[in-house]
Amino acid sequence: MEVVAPLIGFNWTLVMILITFVVLYLVTKKLFFEKIHNFMEAREQKVRDQFDNAEAAEKLADEHLLEYKTQLEGVEIERRGVIKDARALADQQALEIIKDANARADELIKKAEKDIERERAVFAETMREQIAMLAVYAAEKIIEKQLDGKGQMALIDEIIGQGGGEAWTH
Repeated sequence: MEVVAPLIGFNWTLVMILITFVVLYLVTKKLFFEKIHNFMEAREQKVRDQFDNAEAAEKLADEHLLEYKTQLEGVEIERRGVIKDARALADQQALEIIKDANARADELIKKAEKDIERERAVFAETMREQIAMLAVYAAEKIIEKQLDGKGQMALIDEIIGQGGGEAWTH
């Protein structure tokens, strides 16, 4: 006969294993499960806090970004205003420089015209004096010699020839 051993049989080893397991479970539950559970809850809370902090930091960063964008737009508008003012000032200064240059040019032209007029007057006075001297000289020569019409013309030509080899220009 064959002895067939039952698949699960009752023996005292199985009871001892079961008792050992229950005791070990109760001891670990009493000593470790609560600590592990508290550790896991603390870890879970820490992770939640980190996510909350990260969300708060992201919101704060978004606010700062929006604030910086607003400030940047303000700076851009101010920069455009400064450039516009600088251009207007440069245009105004250019106009003032041009007006000043035109005034100086007009002044120089007027001075040159006055100089030319003064030179013309000096030249006219010099011409008058030379013509008067020539007339006096011619009169002296005519008085010295009483000549007829042809002789007077020859004498005048001679006087003009003696009066100066300078060419008269008008």
